[in-house]
Amino acid sequence: MIEKDFLIIGSGIAGLTFALKASQFGSVAIITKDELDESATLYAQGGIASVMTDDDSFELHANDTLEAGRGLCREDVVRIICKEGPSCVRELIELGVQFTRIRGKDYHLSREGGHSKDRILHANDLTGREIERTMIEAINSRENTEIFPHHMLIDFITLSRLDAKVAPGSSQDEALGAYILDVKTNRVKTFVGKTTLLASGGAGKVYLYTSNPDTATGDGIAAAYRAGARISNMEFVQFHPTCLYHPQAKSFLISETVRGEGGILRLKNGSTFMENYHSLGCLAPRDIVARAIDHEMKKSGDDCVYLDTTHIEGYHTRERFPNIYQTCLGFGFDMAREPIPVVPAAHYTCGGVAVDLNGQTNIRRLFASGEVCYSGLHGANRLASNSLLEGLVLSHRAVAKAASLLKSDDFSKHITRDIPEWDSGSAVDSDESVVVSHNWDEIRRLMWNYVGIVRSDKRLYRAERRIQLLLDEIKEYYWNFTITKNTLELRNIALTAQLIIMGALERKESRGLHFTLDHPHTDDQNWKKDTVLQDTTRRLITKTSHGTTLHE
Repeated sequence: MIEKDFLIIGSGIAGLTFALKASQFGSVAIITKDELDESATLYAQGGIASVMTDDDSFELHANDTLEAGRGLCREDVVRIICKEGPSCVRELIELGVQFTRIRGKDYHLSREGGHSKDRILHANDLTGREIERTMIEAINSRENTEIFPHHMLIDFITLSRLDAKVAPGSSQDEALGAYILDVKTNRVKTFVGKTTLLASGGAGKVYLYTSNPDTATGDGIAAAYRAGARISNMEFVQFHPTCLYHPQAKSFLISETVRGEGGILRLKNGSTFMENYHSLGCLAPRDIVARAIDHEMKKSGDDCVYLDTTHIEGYHTRERFPNIYQTCLGFGFDMAREPIPVVPAAHYTCGGVAVDLNGQTNIRRLFASGEVCYSGLHGANRLASNSLLEGLVLSHRAVAKAASLLKSDDFSKHITRDIPEWDSGSAVDSDESVVVSHNWDEIRRLMWNYVGIVRSDKRLYRAERRIQLLLDEIKEYYWNFTITKNTLELRNIALTAQLIIMGALERKESRGLHFTLDHPHTDDQNWKKDTVLQDTTRRLITKTSHGTTLHE
């Protein structure tokens, strides 16, 4: 049993921000499924939105965010994060993050879809990599911080799982720690934490085509739901409009800042089309651009549209987007000489574990920050480059709240002594791994085909029936065989897929990222509210003569 003051699941900007600040107050364990730097943050190209100039204001940033969120943003959250963002960004700069400057002086600020001002700080087109590099260097200097790479969350240990008198997800429930799989040895370790931060990222791998890294399998959302945490607005999945279309490109993201610097979307015949969908044209909010591309592709039968930067001076393109330029060149496309083929792909999970202004979930001592959570900042559609900002500010606020809990003496120490070690019981090694790979592929295809950019009741009900059959099959497989990373990821993408379908079926309107042919209009009277899902099924952990049992 490994005991720490702060247990952190995830190592992107949200997890590392929390870790750096929490290490001032107590011992820290960082659990990360891959290497420490492998996260969605690492692949962030565009940058981080923040008010940095006199001609910009918190009010303008907040208004842009509210407009993109289509009426579902929490205005108090939006205003606080926009206001506290610049000071948190300055802390990153003081830590050593090298954002791009103009001739070594003022910061170069770019603009993306939905923004009324140039306010995106960036490190060329490798912003996330620069942030991860700097924060990891700082983390490695903290003596009271222990890092556990290649360790994966299985399930949370909560008071309700040990005490039958406590209802799951109730005001009496609290997080005590988690069971964690050591991926390399396939051993399960028991972690106890006085506070736990969930910062495990999103769930893009639920879809067949995604810009997300392979780690984005909805692990945190699924585990939180099983623990009784409230999950909000999972129907709002953002599809990035422009990922490189190439069979070997694995949906490589072409940053929105390419359009911000003048890139133009065109059809195969060279004609433009975005002016027919929004007054901002190619810089319309992402939900509108993605739907427009999807509609044009279906109308023409083409496999992609094209992003044209040939009118931009070639030197500027190569210098401003060195990573994007070289990657495209590696696939045979010279951005300076020819338009590049692009398609939409699943990009960002706007819903997630519901939290308050301090990142606190409805389960005491369990916090969440970053893409895994739903704070109310993004509403029905995330404004570009607000994601890094949310993880930064929310984790900053969560540390202050979590540190105050350390001062209290009511942590259930008498309960933690009763936490049993994990025992696999009668489970055996699987000789049917093909079941995992087959179900994995089927889930991702059905989500892409039935729960994608444009939806309908018929498609959603079809997806609902199929995902339930798959969940039943996966549940049987999970309990019969020794767990592995692949088994856990399959279990999590199946449950996360079900949550997306449930949210989409419940919302009988079209709003932001959720567009359905059967309910094409926005209904403020009945649906200007969040969809909330919560599993209050009791799952007790008990000690038996042959080991540990978690009753599903």
